[in-house]
Amino acid sequence: MSRSAKWPELTRDLIAILRGLRPDEALPVAGALVAAGFSAIEIPLNSPDPFRSIEAIARAHGDNVLVGAGTVLAPADVDRLNDAGGRLLVAPNIDPEVIARATSHAMVTMPGVFSPTEALAAVAAGASGLKFFPASVLGPSGLKAISAVLPPDTVVGAVGGVSELDFPKYAADGIRVFGLGSSIYRPGMAVDDIAQRAKRAVSAWDLEFAGIVEA
Repeated sequence: MSRSAKWPELTRDLIAILRGLRPDEALPVAGALVAAGFSAIEIPLNSPDPFRSIEAIARAHGDNVLVGAGTVLAPADVDRLNDAGGRLLVAPNIDPEVIARATSHAMVTMPGVFSPTEALAAVAAGASGLKFFPASVLGPSGLKAISAVLPPDTVVGAVGGVSELDFPKYAADGIRVFGLGSSIYRPGMAVDDIAQRAKRAVSAWDLEFAGIVEA
Protein backbone atom coordinates (compact mmCIF):
# COMPACT_ATOMS: atom_id res chain seq x y z
CA MET A 1 0.00 0.00 0.00
CA SER A 2 1.23 3.51 -0.77
CA ARG A 3 2.30 5.64 2.14
CA SER A 4 0.44 8.74 3.29
CA ALA A 5 2.17 12.10 3.04
CA LYS A 6 5.54 12.01 4.76
CA TRP A 7 5.66 13.49 8.24
CA PRO A 8 6.38 17.16 7.59
CA GLU A 9 9.35 19.11 8.85
CA LEU A 10 7.51 21.16 11.43
CA THR A 11 9.12 23.98 13.35
CA ARG A 12 8.08 22.10 16.47
CA ASP A 13 6.63 18.59 16.68
CA LEU A 14 3.81 19.76 18.92
CA ILE A 15 0.15 19.06 18.16
CA ALA A 16 -2.52 21.00 20.03
CA ILE A 17 -5.56 18.75 20.60
CA LEU A 18 -8.64 20.95 20.95
CA ARG A 19 -11.32 18.48 21.99
CA GLY A 20 -14.61 20.26 22.60
CA LEU A 21 -13.67 23.41 20.67
CA ARG A 22 -16.67 25.42 19.45
CA PRO A 23 -16.64 27.17 16.06
CA ASP A 24 -17.10 30.58 17.68
CA GLU A 25 -13.84 30.19 19.62
CA ALA A 26 -11.87 28.47 16.88
CA LEU A 27 -10.04 31.51 15.52
CA PRO A 28 -9.14 33.15 18.85
CA VAL A 29 -7.84 29.86 20.26
CA ALA A 30 -5.96 28.95 17.09
CA GLY A 31 -4.49 32.44 16.91
CA ALA A 32 -3.14 32.10 20.43
CA LEU A 33 -1.58 28.73 19.66
CA VAL A 34 0.01 29.92 16.42
CA ALA A 35 1.37 33.03 18.11
CA ALA A 36 2.86 30.85 20.86
CA GLY A 37 4.64 28.72 18.25
CA PHE A 38 2.58 25.56 17.80
CA SER A 39 3.00 23.90 14.40
CA ALA A 40 -0.06 21.61 14.30
CA ILE A 41 -3.68 21.80 15.44
CA GLU A 42 -6.11 18.88 15.75
CA ILE A 43 -9.88 19.24 16.21
CA PRO A 44 -11.40 15.89 17.29
CA LEU A 45 -14.59 15.09 15.41
CA ASN A 46 -16.54 14.60 18.63
CA SER A 47 -16.28 18.38 19.14
CA PRO A 48 -19.24 20.68 18.32
CA ASP A 49 -19.53 21.19 14.53
CA PRO A 50 -15.85 20.31 14.05
CA PHE A 51 -15.62 20.82 10.29
CA ARG A 52 -16.62 24.48 10.65
CA SER A 53 -13.78 24.99 13.11
CA ILE A 54 -11.32 23.13 10.90
CA GLU A 55 -12.29 25.13 7.84
CA ALA A 56 -11.98 28.45 9.67
CA ILE A 57 -8.57 27.59 11.10
CA ALA A 58 -7.31 26.14 7.82
CA ARG A 59 -8.30 29.30 5.95
CA ALA A 60 -6.63 31.54 8.50
CA HIS A 61 -3.51 29.53 9.29
CA GLY A 62 -3.30 26.58 6.89
CA ASP A 63 -0.31 28.00 5.02
CA ASN A 64 1.82 27.98 8.16
CA VAL A 65 0.32 25.33 10.45
CA LEU A 66 -0.70 21.69 9.91
CA VAL A 67 -4.47 21.68 10.59
CA GLY A 68 -6.72 18.66 10.74
CA ALA A 69 -9.05 16.36 12.64
CA GLY A 70 -8.82 13.73 15.32
CA THR A 71 -11.09 10.80 16.17
CA VAL A 72 -11.61 10.15 12.45
CA LEU A 73 -13.36 6.80 12.10
CA ALA A 74 -14.92 6.68 8.61
CA PRO A 75 -13.74 7.30 5.03
CA ALA A 76 -16.63 9.73 4.49
CA ASP A 77 -15.25 11.92 7.27
CA VAL A 78 -11.88 11.92 5.53
CA ASP A 79 -13.55 13.41 2.46
CA ARG A 80 -15.28 16.04 4.60
CA LEU A 81 -11.97 16.86 6.23
CA ASN A 82 -10.38 17.32 2.81
CA ASP A 83 -13.24 19.58 1.73
CA ALA A 84 -12.68 21.69 4.87
CA GLY A 85 -9.01 22.15 4.00
CA GLY A 86 -7.61 19.80 6.62
CA ARG A 87 -4.24 18.14 5.96
CA LEU A 88 -3.78 16.14 9.18
CA LEU A 89 -5.76 13.01 10.07
CA VAL A 90 -5.50 11.54 13.56
CA ALA A 91 -7.43 8.44 14.60
CA PRO A 92 -7.74 6.35 17.76
CA ASN A 93 -7.39 3.13 15.76
CA ILE A 94 -5.97 1.57 12.60
CA ASP A 95 -8.50 1.43 9.79
CA PRO A 96 -6.82 0.67 6.44
CA GLU A 97 -9.78 2.18 4.56
CA VAL A 98 -9.50 5.45 6.45
CA ILE A 99 -5.74 5.58 5.93
CA ALA A 100 -6.11 4.73 2.24
CA ARG A 101 -8.70 7.48 1.73
CA ALA A 102 -6.46 9.95 3.51
CA THR A 103 -3.55 8.83 1.34
CA SER A 104 -5.61 9.59 -1.76
CA HIS A 105 -5.91 13.17 -0.47
CA ALA A 106 -2.16 13.34 0.36
CA MET A 107 -2.92 13.87 4.06
CA VAL A 108 -0.53 13.35 6.94
CA THR A 109 -1.90 10.41 8.94
CA MET A 110 -1.37 9.46 12.58
CA PRO A 111 -3.41 6.44 13.71
CA GLY A 112 -3.53 5.42 17.34
CA VAL A 113 -1.56 2.40 18.51
CA PHE A 114 -0.53 0.84 21.81
CA SER A 115 1.30 -2.42 21.08
CA PRO A 116 4.11 -3.52 18.72
CA THR A 117 1.56 -5.48 16.69
CA GLU A 118 -0.62 -2.40 16.20
CA ALA A 119 2.37 -0.18 15.48
CA LEU A 120 3.66 -2.50 12.75
CA ALA A 121 0.16 -2.82 11.28
CA ALA A 122 -0.11 0.97 11.08
CA VAL A 123 3.27 1.22 9.38
CA ALA A 124 2.21 -1.47 6.89
CA ALA A 125 -1.01 0.48 6.21
CA GLY A 126 1.10 3.49 5.22
CA ALA A 127 0.76 5.78 8.22
CA SER A 128 2.87 8.95 8.25
CA GLY A 129 3.41 8.65 12.00
CA LEU A 130 2.13 6.75 15.04
CA LYS A 131 0.10 8.08 17.93
CA PHE A 132 0.96 6.02 20.99
CA PHE A 133 -2.04 6.38 23.28
CA PRO A 134 -2.29 6.59 26.20
CA ALA A 135 1.39 7.39 26.38
CA SER A 136 1.20 7.91 30.13
CA VAL A 137 0.53 4.17 30.55
CA LEU A 138 3.39 3.03 28.32
CA GLY A 139 5.78 5.69 29.55
CA PRO A 140 8.99 6.75 27.79
CA SER A 141 10.67 3.37 28.33
CA GLY A 142 7.69 1.54 26.82
CA LEU A 143 7.72 3.74 23.71
CA LYS A 144 11.48 3.27 23.38
CA ALA A 145 11.15 -0.52 23.64
CA ILE A 146 8.46 -0.67 20.95
CA SER A 147 10.37 1.75 18.73
CA ALA A 148 13.25 -0.71 18.66
CA VAL A 149 11.25 -3.11 16.45
CA LEU A 150 9.93 -0.43 14.07
CA PRO A 151 11.55 0.83 10.87
CA PRO A 152 14.22 3.38 11.84
CA ASP A 153 12.44 6.32 10.18
CA THR A 154 9.13 5.75 11.97
CA VAL A 155 7.71 8.89 13.57
CA VAL A 156 6.63 8.08 17.13
CA GLY A 157 4.31 10.46 18.97
CA ALA A 158 3.35 10.46 22.65
CA VAL A 159 -0.29 11.38 23.27
CA GLY A 160 -2.49 11.04 26.33
CA GLY A 161 -1.60 12.15 29.84
CA VAL A 162 1.45 14.06 28.61
CA SER A 163 2.35 17.69 29.33
CA GLU A 164 5.42 19.87 28.97
CA LEU A 165 6.57 18.60 32.37
CA ASP A 166 7.16 15.19 30.79
CA PHE A 167 9.31 16.37 27.86
CA PRO A 168 12.71 15.75 29.54
CA LYS A 169 12.07 12.08 30.33
CA TYR A 170 10.68 11.40 26.84
CA ALA A 171 13.57 13.29 25.27
CA ALA A 172 16.01 11.03 27.10
CA ASP A 173 14.49 8.10 25.19
CA GLY A 174 14.47 9.85 21.82
CA ILE A 175 10.79 10.87 21.66
CA ARG A 176 10.10 14.42 20.50
CA VAL A 177 6.59 14.37 18.94
CA PHE A 178 3.77 15.19 21.35
CA GLY A 179 0.03 15.68 21.24
CA LEU A 180 -1.10 17.96 24.06
CA GLY A 181 -4.73 18.15 25.09
CA SER A 182 -6.02 19.15 28.51
CA SER A 183 -2.66 20.55 29.58
CA ILE A 184 -3.20 23.46 27.18
CA TYR A 185 -6.92 23.46 26.33
CA ARG A 186 -10.23 22.58 27.92
CA PRO A 187 -13.67 23.81 26.80
CA GLY A 188 -14.50 27.16 28.33
CA MET A 189 -10.92 28.08 29.15
CA ALA A 190 -10.02 31.74 28.65
CA VAL A 191 -7.88 32.49 25.60
CA ASP A 192 -5.27 34.24 27.75
CA ASP A 193 -4.92 31.09 29.84
CA ILE A 194 -4.58 28.95 26.72
CA ALA A 195 -1.91 31.32 25.39
CA GLN A 196 0.13 31.12 28.59
CA ARG A 197 -0.08 27.33 28.70
CA ALA A 198 0.90 27.13 25.03
CA LYS A 199 3.90 29.39 25.57
CA ARG A 200 5.09 27.22 28.46
CA ALA A 201 4.80 24.10 26.31
CA VAL A 202 6.70 25.71 23.44
CA SER A 203 9.45 26.96 25.74
CA ALA A 204 9.80 23.50 27.31
CA TRP A 205 9.95 21.83 23.87
CA ASP A 206 12.55 24.31 22.64
CA LEU A 207 14.66 23.71 25.73
CA GLU A 208 14.82 20.00 24.98
CA PHE A 209 14.78 19.85 21.19
CA ALA A 210 15.53 23.14 19.45
CA GLY A 211 19.25 22.44 19.17
CA ILE A 212 18.60 18.96 17.74
CA VAL A 213 16.16 20.24 15.12
CA GLU A 214 18.41 23.11 14.04
CA ALA A 215 21.37 20.75 13.75
